[in-house]
Amino acid sequence: MAIEVPFLSKEAIEQDAESLLRDFTKMRSTILTLPIPIEDVVEKHLKLSLEFDDTHRRFGIPRANRTQKEGPDILGAIFFDDRLILIDESLDPEQHPYWESRYRFTLAHEGGGHWRLHRPLFDEPINGEIQTSNSQSPSFLCRSRQRKESAEWQADYYASCLLMPRSMVFKVWKEKYGSIDPIVFEQMKDREIAKHQRGAGFRRLGEIMPDVLGPNPTNLFRNIARQFAPIFGVSPEAMQYRLQELGLFLLNSPANRKFASN
Repeated sequence: MAIEVPFLSKEAIEQDAESLLRDFTKMRSTILTLPIPIEDVVEKHLKLSLEFDDTHRRFGIPRANRTQKEGPDILGAIFFDDRLILIDESLDPEQHPYWESRYRFTLAHEGGGHWRLHRPLFDEPINGEIQTSNSQSPSFLCRSRQRKESAEWQADYYASCLLMPRSMVFKVWKEKYGSIDPIVFEQMKDREIAKHQRGAGFRRLGEIMPDVLGPNPTNLFRNIARQFAPIFGVSPEAMQYRLQELGLFLLNSPANRKFASN
């Protein structure tokens, strides 16, 4: 059953993620480095335990007929009373390094998003009712198909802000490109067309784009995101979403757009 949660703005979620990272560095007298040490944040700072298990067997839910590339349907769960995070064994990075980025995101989703944003809800009434939690049933059971539910979206956005802090994304971007100006698809397309027209005579856009930028901006943005994803220890998909969220990937040049790096 979905748990009803109150509205939270993106700004509020990001501010809490930033606060958690500040508290982590202050308490441990350390400098934050990339990729964000999410295990230390969750286990050593928030004092949450982490276990791997066959989540489908544990919760009596048959595994869907999903491909290896899609991964498990049940990614993880959190038990507030037990301060326990349970992650599906198929995401164990020591046994399955291929899934390390999804493991890190799931850990940030559970230990960052749900613990920080939603644990207090179990102590306060929502719509006149107090949410219940016990050691037998998880406070939140997170499945890949639940991404559009409010609680899961909030936890996902929190994980994105926690693993890819705004200031650090802009810092890495500036180190690579020399400024925090965005990559604009239409501008790159126009430059490539002009270059090909000068060097190889006129060619139709459909002939140029597959070789240079791909048939749509997704290919360009995904290829660039792949360069940044290992730095932050996330998937290219998560990195692309964050870069777009921060205004570093644009389809067209907006007039007089201002960019904030902090």
